[in-house]
Amino acid sequence: MTASLSRRTTFACLLLLCPIMAWQSVVLAAPVKASQAAELKNRFRIDYMVDHLTLVIQRDYGSAPVVVVLPDGSKWYSTRHPQSVKWVDGIAADMIQIEKPMAGPWQLLGQVTEGSTIQKVSKLDIEVQPLPQPLFQGERLKVTARLLGDNLTMRMPGLEYMVEWTSRFTSQHIAGDDNFATGTIIVGAYKDNGEDLDEAPDDGVFTGAQNLEQPSGHYILNVTARNNVFEREYVMPFELSKQPIKAEMVPNNDPLKGIWQIQLSVDETQVLLDETHFEFELVGPAGLQVPITLQELSSADQILYLPKVTEFGSYRVKGTVVSTAVGGREIVLNLPEMFFNLIEPPKPGPTAEELAEKAAVQAAIEEQRAKDDAIFWIITVNGVLCLLGIIGFIVWRKRQALAKAMAAAEERLKQNPPKEEKQPDNELESLDLDDIDLTMPDDKS
Repeated sequence: MTASLSRRTTFACLLLLCPIMAWQSVVLAAPVKASQAAELKNRFRIDYMVDHLTLVIQRDYGSAPVVVVLPDGSKWYSTRHPQSVKWVDGIAADMIQIEKPMAGPWQLLGQVTEGSTIQKVSKLDIEVQPLPQPLFQGERLKVTARLLGDNLTMRMPGLEYMVEWTSRFTSQHIAGDDNFATGTIIVGAYKDNGEDLDEAPDDGVFTGAQNLEQPSGHYILNVTARNNVFEREYVMPFELSKQPIKAEMVPNNDPLKGIWQIQLSVDETQVLLDETHFEFELVGPAGLQVPITLQELSSADQILYLPKVTEFGSYRVKGTVVSTAVGGREIVLNLPEMFFNLIEPPKPGPTAEELAEKAAVQAAIEEQRAKDDAIFWIITVNGVLCLLGIIGFIVWRKRQALAKAMAAAEERLKQNPPKEEKQPDNELESLDLDDIDLTMPDDKS
């Protein structure tokens, strides 16, 4: 009887719940997992117990950011949303952080990639591969990092464009270290683009190549992943050790000879000698590129002779070394570049006879030049004097002619002085007799 009552009670409960579930299927949409969101036309439900979450939405490449429709029918855009909402729109995805989201059914409008999932993340974090120790200067190092959503690796095309990774070294300022006066240095970034050391694009594994060409000493590694939605930081103290392998160009006693050599030194307390291999490249004038390989070392200190060079000019040697650190870690080191010059020998000086002959020729040239200069100045001075004489003679002749003319004029004045004319007393005296008409008029009467 008890079992029968239990079955009837269960059946009655199901009858009461059926109308509610049917109404929810039409209006609210039933709660589903994030992986099923694409099947329900980008609808999902947020529970009332969620305090904050981050939505990561994959869109078609180059499409516009999605529009978020809230349970009450209001809409959010990437350019218009509450201040409590943080939104990053990438080239192929959106990342939206929501504090105290409204409980109920949510909907996304936009070109959400078909078959993708809407990731609802309540906790974002980063996982960074720690740096190995010992770590050497100039080492080629591959390190990885991941963006975690609820402790799971987030993987999505275009995620690299939405998160900025930065790696920094900060000196601990320990006395005696080479980096004592060094501050903070940006040494690299993490990428998920399938280039350089990154194995595959958009696989969720961000690969970084740190620039370890820095002064040795104690540092603090600081890896930051950030955008407008979140910022996470990873901190690790470490020591950057000096290179255990050295390659130095040996000074050449005779720089006129084309034979040069490199002194190789290996610290066997840090690396294995029998697993140390060198590779160099000699670069010189006229496009010279000569590879040089040294696979086996007979001792920790060894001389490597370079091929003889014949072209005059500057040369440089680039080198890398592959070895195994004590402890079994495989390492690749970039060695500092080395330089040398092949100098062209000076030409032999002239003999005494050649010098005497050259001096005699030069003396003859100078003598002839002196003669030419003397003749030139003699002709020039004589010409100038002659010209001045002619001008002076012309001026003298003109002055003499003018003086004679003036003397003749004075002599004529002395011989024929001018007569004084008497003024008439009246008008009759002033009249000339020839001007008086003495004829009588005819008397016609």
